[in-house]
Amino acid sequence: MELRSDSFADGAAIPTKNAFGRFHPETHVELSENLSPHLAWSGVPEGTKSFAILCTDSEVPSRGDDVNQDGRTVPLDLPRVEFVHLALVDLPASVRELGEGALSKGVTVHGKGTLGVHGSKQGLNDYTGWFAGDPHMKGDYHGYDGPCPPWNDERLHVYTFTVLALDVASLGVEGSFTIADARDAMKGHVLAKASLTGTYAIYPKAVRAK
Repeated sequence: MELRSDSFADGAAIPTKNAFGRFHPETHVELSENLSPHLAWSGVPEGTKSFAILCTDSEVPSRGDDVNQDGRTVPLDLPRVEFVHLALVDLPASVRELGEGALSKGVTVHGKGTLGVHGSKQGLNDYTGWFAGDPHMKGDYHGYDGPCPPWNDERLHVYTFTVLALDVASLGVEGSFTIADARDAMKGHVLAKASLTGTYAIYPKAVRAK
């Protein structure tokens, strides 16, 4: 399988229009257009009955002590963990492309619902936990919400989009499932997969980890 995007080239920077947050010279960060990127895939194996699409950031700080703190930066060498931006399952096997904005147009305060495009199901992303203590933003965030790394993070974040071809029409996950639920349900059902990566940062001096 092969996966491509007209929104950004594999390994290149993700445009701010596809991000949740962007740089602001006075407030450090502001909400962006949050358009899900265009995705198209080919080379689908025979026997495919549905697709799953995942998006994760592998560069999230493992500690929050310095995150978004004036006068401080998140160190480049701080150990990193995964942050989920999308867990979508049960996308029909007839689909080969999602246009820009198909999964998200703008920031939905308190989060989008569980129903996705073409009858697919949208799991929780990690903004659910990130905004849990914010009365203005908290909620269950399903589907795609784009990049918004800490505005003072020295590290350039790397986002991986993966499309998986599955041999079942439905994974049987329901409601507010997580990416862990989806991954468990996919075991033994993945016929093929394809990925592409994009980078994003809000901190102007961010660099890629070696």
